[in-house]
Amino acid sequence: MSNPPFLIAGLGNPGKKYANNRHNVGFMVADKLAERHNSPFARVKRLRAEAAEARLGIGGPRLLIVKPLTFMNLSGEAIGPLAKYFSIPPESILVIHDELDIEYGRLRIKSGGGEGGHNGLKSISKVLGTKDYTRLRCGIGRPPGRMDVVDYVLKDFASAERSELDLNLELAADATETVVEKGVEAAQNQFH
Repeated sequence: MSNPPFLIAGLGNPGKKYANNRHNVGFMVADKLAERHNSPFARVKRLRAEAAEARLGIGGPRLLIVKPLTFMNLSGEAIGPLAKYFSIPPESILVIHDELDIEYGRLRIKSGGGEGGHNGLKSISKVLGTKDYTRLRCGIGRPPGRMDVVDYVLKDFASAERSELDLNLELAADATETVVEKGVEAAQNQFH
């Protein structure tokens, strides 16, 4: 393919049980992007994902918005084959995920680097054979008190958080589009 799309991968866990969990913020941003571009998701059974195709403006970059159906910790098993099938290089992949070490509602964008203990990112890096892809890290904050991290990320957003959630998802969708259209540095300058 001479002009491969930009792969936007929102990470999360499939199924209604997990739909509103903090760990699923990547899925939520992917849903927001697909909705924004009136691009419904379709199951790509052979590649273990749901995908929606969109274009940023007339003649603009093509997007392949993806939600892996492999569960978070095995996200690479969906992202790797999709990237290979569509001939998408790592520098044209943006992964959207939750981040404990960032305050709720804040966004951080980076290219490459470590996975910070995030098992979804570890899986993607392993399958791609590189860490040189872009990440949009959506802050969910740390668990209160002595709450277990796993219990915290697999809980739904608290009511106070939900009141701001839609705005946060819109900002994350804006940041995603800015990365695609103007690059990582421009997006960092605008959204950090």
